[in-house]
Amino acid sequence: MKIPFVSLREQADELGAEIRAAIDGVFKRSHFVLGESGRLFEEEFAAYCGAAHAVGVASGTDAIHLALRAVGVKPGDEVLTVGNVWVPTACAIRAAGAIPVFADIEADTCGVSVSAVAAAITPRTTAIVPVHLYGHMVDMDPLMELAGAAGIPVVEDACQAAGSEYKGRRAGSIGDAGAFSFYPTKNLGTYGDGGLVTTQRADVDRALRALRNYGEGGRRYFSDVAGGVNSRLDEIHAAILRAKLPHLDRANARRREHAARYRERLAGAPVSIPAVREWALHNYHLFVVRTPHRDQLAAWLAQNGVGTSMHYPVPVHLQPAFSDLGVREGALPETERACREVLSLPIYPELTSAEIDRVAELVAAFKPEAP
Repeated sequence: MKIPFVSLREQADELGAEIRAAIDGVFKRSHFVLGESGRLFEEEFAAYCGAAHAVGVASGTDAIHLALRAVGVKPGDEVLTVGNVWVPTACAIRAAGAIPVFADIEADTCGVSVSAVAAAITPRTTAIVPVHLYGHMVDMDPLMELAGAAGIPVVEDACQAAGSEYKGRRAGSIGDAGAFSFYPTKNLGTYGDGGLVTTQRADVDRALRALRNYGEGGRRYFSDVAGGVNSRLDEIHAAILRAKLPHLDRANARRREHAARYRERLAGAPVSIPAVREWALHNYHLFVVRTPHRDQLAAWLAQNGVGTSMHYPVPVHLQPAFSDLGVREGALPETERACREVLSLPIYPELTSAEIDRVAELVAAFKPEAP
């Protein structure tokens, strides 16, 4: 039995007729940028998240970058985030001209530690970017209380968290802004790049709409906002996302069923699984296990036909591109330990129970070799 890490074919087959009809509608209207599909998707996704506004952009990275600028981040400012992620979050901070500063994580959830954030705040801190990693949301109430007391805006990196909830509130509805990615493998993905920012703030919405379109603030061919860019969610991607959005909750529910089966089957296996807080509705964008023998386990599974991935093997502060920050190995012990241990197992809605059982059986049978 060959089990890929992820497969998009089944979803494309199931929703193919709806998606093709949506794309045909765009061609019939022949309005391919900032048209009806984008406007309607913004309205529908804002309503889905419980946000007042949503602004489509070209990617999740652009969503973080432009959200930071819209909440007031300026060149030379510091922005707090985490390092046990891939580099787009930090790249977006740098694109805004700011300096990424990393707070350590909770050992059991892999989410940012609010106490570590509190310790890392300086007079130069002008934003906090909590990452809802793997689809499990950060503990937002104490984080928002901390940020509010310090007068620091919060931009949720919800790129892996479409449909996730914190105490009944959806990702992207709590902070000053929420950034989403619609990369093909995301729980809500298009067939290419795409992103979006949610916000409750009318001023942030206005700033985003100008920034994404060359600084045009409402009057055509008048650029009112300095530093505008071209970052627009195009109509074809918006139409595809509109077709997929009504299916998102059902797909996420399937992922939670798969995760529950994994947890049951992996009881007693030589791995640990990150905790899920009682207030969290996890969308299981990824199902992650941890072991000090991660590389051996990945090789064992590959030998037996199971695809895996590592999210993420090298923390951002130890990436060559960020060596100028001067953060040395050992500075973020929980972050670094997680990056050495995490391994993502296959999880997508169309995965079968037999496939989950086979993966779990192989993980349980894994015997690490002595170093």
